Amino acid sequence: MSVSTDRRPQTSRTNVWRIPSERSSLEWLDCDREFVSRRYDRIAGLITLFEWLLFLPRGLRKQAVAHIGLKPGDRVLEVGCGTGRNLALLQDCVGPTGRVYGVDISQGMLARARRLCEQECWANVTLTLGDALEYVPEEPFDGALFSLSYNTMPHHHAVLTHVLAQLRPGARLVIMDAKVPAGIFGNLILPFAVWLNHLTVLGNPYIHPWRQLAPLVDNFAMEERLFGAYYICWGRKRAKDR
Repeated sequence: MSVSTDRRPQTSRTNVWRIPSERSSLEWLDCDREFVSRRYDRIAGLITLFEWLLFLPRGLRKQAVAHIGLKPGDRVLEVGCGTGRNLALLQDCVGPTGRVYGVDISQGMLARARRLCEQECWANVTLTLGDALEYVPEEPFDGALFSLSYNTMPHHHAVLTHVLAQLRPGARLVIMDAKVPAGIFGNLILPFAVWLNHLTVLGNPYIHPWRQLAPLVDNFAMEERLFGAYYICWGRKRAKDR
């Protein structure tokens, strides 16, 4: 396993998202990147528990990785790789001749991912501490994955366009995350979702990554799980800008 340690990102401006006609209790305050990093350092050991409490569908990670369409020898990037929950799936897809790259802003999360790599003796996994917006590979990637990470990034759209620029033409980018379901049920659980995500910084419930990805890629597709509480969306990098 290769390890790259970069300096912590500079603190960014705080952004406030306000939903018209909603009570102030439903405001969303996007924290700066330094705060997000520190919070994830603290909750790194609780990620598995959060997945259980929030009913992460069984097999969702495997399904998301499958949509990247990787083959042996490929190079793949996971943006916000966290504690390494997807590394085994990605490593299985690219095989010993491929490479898996992970970048995360949290030192505490990456420490757990590195221990996993050491335990599994993965020599083709490279983990980098730093801001994904500043991550530039030596060669283009054959695929990229955001897994339960996109909504946690205050500068998510900038990261998305940056990561797309690091892919070879035709490569797939996949986003897997939770969302507030449509309809009455979604309206009922929105206050809880906002409260929980303020407490944990698990993600901004007001952004819609699929709407941001769709106009940037070819062959966009999306599927939902658990009554619309989770989704996977993906698309291919265009051969050239339109």
